Amino acid sequence: MSDSRDNALTTANRRIDNSVSSLISRIQVKRGSGRMVILLLVTFAFFAALRPGIFLNPVNLQNIGVAAPEIGLLSLAMMIAMLTGGIDLSIVSIANASAITISSLYTAIATASGAEAAEGMALLIIVAGLVVGLLCGAINGLLISVVGITPILTTLGTMQLFNGLAIVWTGGVTISGAPAVLTSIGRSTLVGIPALFLILLAAAALVAVVINRTAIGRKIQLQGANAVAARYSGISARRTLMGTYLVCGALGGLAGILFLSRNPAASADYGSSYVLLTIVIAVLGGTNPNGGFATVAGVLLATLTLQVVSSGFTALRLSDYQYAIAQGVLLVGVMVFDQIQFRHRRRASSVTTSQGAVPAAPGSKEDGQPQ
Repeated sequence: MSDSRDNALTTANRRIDNSVSSLISRIQVKRGSGRMVILLLVTFAFFAALRPGIFLNPVNLQNIGVAAPEIGLLSLAMMIAMLTGGIDLSIVSIANASAITISSLYTAIATASGAEAAEGMALLIIVAGLVVGLLCGAINGLLISVVGITPILTTLGTMQLFNGLAIVWTGGVTISGAPAVLTSIGRSTLVGIPALFLILLAAAALVAVVINRTAIGRKIQLQGANAVAARYSGISARRTLMGTYLVCGALGGLAGILFLSRNPAASADYGSSYVLLTIVIAVLGGTNPNGGFATVAGVLLATLTLQVVSSGFTALRLSDYQYAIAQGVLLVGVMVFDQIQFRHRRRASSVTTSQGAVPAAPGSKEDGQPQ
């Protein structure tokens, strides 16, 4: 009797595991990467057909590769925060803080000791900018993981804090000046591909490895998918969340460096519209806002898609307001598509249940439906 009960439990557990694994697999294939490839090709073909002379100009295509990296890095940071079920509204402020730190240090050293001395300390100055990004991420991590403030309130508060400090530090004006190595990277290409875009690809590959191939990545995913299960599995929520927001801070700091690579000037209000844009890109790329899963490839493709749309709107001489409308239309369209797919999966799950399998619990994060 005991053996038959154990066999039944083992079979049920196996069915649950297979059901959840199959569901997650379908979600990852259907969300993010697959649809974004189609959307990218459609938008590219659309604008190329309307304005081929302007849109397909090699300079315009190269500009897309130059402009996309800073948005892409910020979107990757947003994706990682969302992966835990949180959000980071301060990510653009962190990037600005990093850029202001680098520009301020470079200008101060160049004024005091000359441009050659400042260039000689370029590496240390750049590292200082990254450290500022990490410190800002650590502040977010402490408030969220130790104090226990919800991520949206924490990062909303720190966004205002970092912005305020940046305005006080700069006096509300733009600071000009950056190490020559940064501006050189911003202008350089490899086989026609901008160096900044290659940096984005390298950072994305590293993030993908961390998320999919390391213990901390698995912990981040489980923390977002089911915090209770993560706790009973012995995963420290404090360490996981702290590590998450440190990575976000590091990516924000790197994005600040790319800011200066494109334009050797820093200000407190640079990229004020980027926060909403990074959220759009993360969700558009297949990130579950409730946490649990995301695709780096999807975020990269979403970044390129929206950059293509932005470039196409410029070629058509449309305004930024119309571009904002297009972002909203894309996001709403994707969410409608997700809902249709969810209902289809739920109906398929009901059929599977009638045949004896055990589906994922309705409304849980495993089923892809926001709670």
